[in-house]
Amino acid sequence: MKQVSIIGLDLAKQIFQIHGADAEGAVIFSRKLRRAEVLRFFEKTPRCRVAMEACGGSHYWAREISALGHDVCLIPPVYVKPFVKRGKTDAADAEAISEAASRKTMRFVPVKTAEQQANAMMLKTRALLVGQRTQAINALRASVRARRGRQRRDGKGRDPDRDRARRSRCAPAEGSSLRIDGAREPDRSIGASDRQARTGNRRRGEAGQGTASADDDTRRRRDHSCCGESFRS
Repeated sequence: MKQVSIIGLDLAKQIFQIHGADAEGAVIFSRKLRRAEVLRFFEKTPRCRVAMEACGGSHYWAREISALGHDVCLIPPVYVKPFVKRGKTDAADAEAISEAASRKTMRFVPVKTAEQQANAMMLKTRALLVGQRTQAINALRASVRARRGRQRRDGKGRDPDRDRARRSRCAPAEGSSLRIDGAREPDRSIGASDRQARTGNRRRGEAGQGTASADDDTRRRRDHSCCGESFRS
């Protein structure tokens, strides 16, 4: 019987597939192993190269099989795929792994220790939590903007209801005799007038004043016509 040179190991949950070949690439054996039989099989097998596809569980098996004296190499799955023949079966995958490992120019993945895997898991978990936090913040911000009717930064999609509400806040409430001093000079008095209007509305709400007179209504329309768009924005 020829000496086994390369063994391709296709990992699974319970049933593993192995493919053994000699230095010339001739097939020596191809069989299935249960999970509990994997380490016992490699204990009895002479030292050789054992190839697997790189994945999360492959690092564990690489550490265990390396402890038995074998030369373990992990291959990225993207480099194994070109060697898979027609048909997606475990036997075909194990054969493709063995064939890929025999290439002299093949690139391998370094085996990680348990500590390295734990650190990587911590970093990935943190990245996941940061992404979820960002999603929650964005969803909350979108909900708040939708309820307030905030317009987009580019000026499109103006909300008429919000504009009317803003104008109503700037104008004196109905039933007020408040005068907006300096409304004819909007560049200097818009801010002060708005604060006065807000204060007057709050005081009138507390006092419960009645309806406005015709002179007050005429004065309010005249003053707002002087303020223009800059007063409403």
